[in-house]
Amino acid sequence: MKKSQYNIKQELDKILKTLELFKEGASIETIKEVSGLDIEHRTLQRRLDKLSEERLVFKSGRSRATLYHLNQEIWVSQSKVEESDSIPLSTASKKILGMLSVPTTHRRPVGYSREFLTSYRPNIDSYLSEKEKQKLAELGKTVRLDQPAGTYAKEILQRLLIDLSWNSSRLEGNTYSLLDTQQLLSKGRIADNKTVKEAQMILNHKDAIEFIVRSADEIGFNRYTITSLHALLSSNLLPDPNASGRLRYYGVGITNSVFTPLGIPQQIEEMLEILLAKATEIEDPFEQAFFIMVQLPYLQPFDDVNKRVSRLAANIPLNKRNLAPLAFVDVPEDLYLKGTLAVYELNRIELLKDVYFWAYERSSLRYAALRQSLGDPDPFRLKYRDEIKAVMAEILSNAIPPDKAGKLITDKAQTLPANDQEKFIETIDTELLSLHKGNFARYWVSPSEFERWETVWGRK
Repeated sequence: MKKSQYNIKQELDKILKTLELFKEGASIETIKEVSGLDIEHRTLQRRLDKLSEERLVFKSGRSRATLYHLNQEIWVSQSKVEESDSIPLSTASKKILGMLSVPTTHRRPVGYSREFLTSYRPNIDSYLSEKEKQKLAELGKTVRLDQPAGTYAKEILQRLLIDLSWNSSRLEGNTYSLLDTQQLLSKGRIADNKTVKEAQMILNHKDAIEFIVRSADEIGFNRYTITSLHALLSSNLLPDPNASGRLRYYGVGITNSVFTPLGIPQQIEEMLEILLAKATEIEDPFEQAFFIMVQLPYLQPFDDVNKRVSRLAANIPLNKRNLAPLAFVDVPEDLYLKGTLAVYELNRIELLKDVYFWAYERSSLRYAALRQSLGDPDPFRLKYRDEIKAVMAEILSNAIPPDKAGKLITDKAQTLPANDQEKFIETIDTELLSLHKGNFARYWVSPSEFERWETVWGRK
């Protein structure tokens, strides 16, 4: 019978505690004798090799004179790592935090590992256990699972725009408050004492989220979608405007890290194609979401804005299946960044997975509560959602005045069954009367187009 992970962990802990007794190092025979481990010599060797890979143990000498030493710096760092007040961390995550607490000057430089991606077999290998997938599925369940892709996100779009734009920007160090973000997105108000760059970052998120929600049937894990997301998220933020939506063609470094990403353009393109092909094959939406959060930033296919692309791309499979979105509500910036750093430097996913799992639970609870407050949607609006959207978009984008808009609505209504025509006209009229700067985005018109419509309709 295969030994359980729990038993292996116990053996590793015993080895570490034994080595703590030998400041000058100990031979494998001494470790076996003092630890009292009832395992074969070759098994003990494998355990020591694993600890060496994790940099908790290092060797000196050769052959029979080989001694094993406890890496005191990392061991002490790990012992100081405490569980986050907000996110419960696994033992593996705590060890990772300890390893990353060592100064960069003492961490071993590493490059991109192709095998970390190529060895992953969709639907055979999995970052998430079956139990974790089941738990996430239960958390993400909505009453719109059997509806067309994107239905649920459209219903909560205004709240999602604010939550996801703010939280994703916050994870990049953006200092806008939630209220600032709400004012910017709903009224176009740029906050005082904030930079133009911060406002641009949030507005870019809004555009990218709308792209995901409104294009649910057309997008996926393909080159078009990922480059489009990057173009939207990086608009007016990169030194080279042509870099938006374009794959990187020069080497980059990662701040406060010893990881160096790929630098050859042909290899970057090749690995991105492999990454997207594997992501597309994954059947479970939560595994898809986490896979893209792990692998896309690790590849660093763009000059910048890679993590932002991965966070929004993680919502693609959730939106397609009408699951609760991942808005990164309350996620601590330091734990998220260290989880990503662990992927870069160690190819370890445990810490980022703890953050992802906790973040999804927070987000799903937020939108479950919101959904209850919305009440059941109007079946008529669901039935004619595409027709309503088309008429509204035509009126707004062309700034059609009220009298001509009335004729257009009537003409469109006459193409519908007779018993639905009056209700259709009433619905459109109601939508037009309730429009404001915070909700016009649902009809996929630009701020300038909406402003022009407001002027024509005397709403300013």
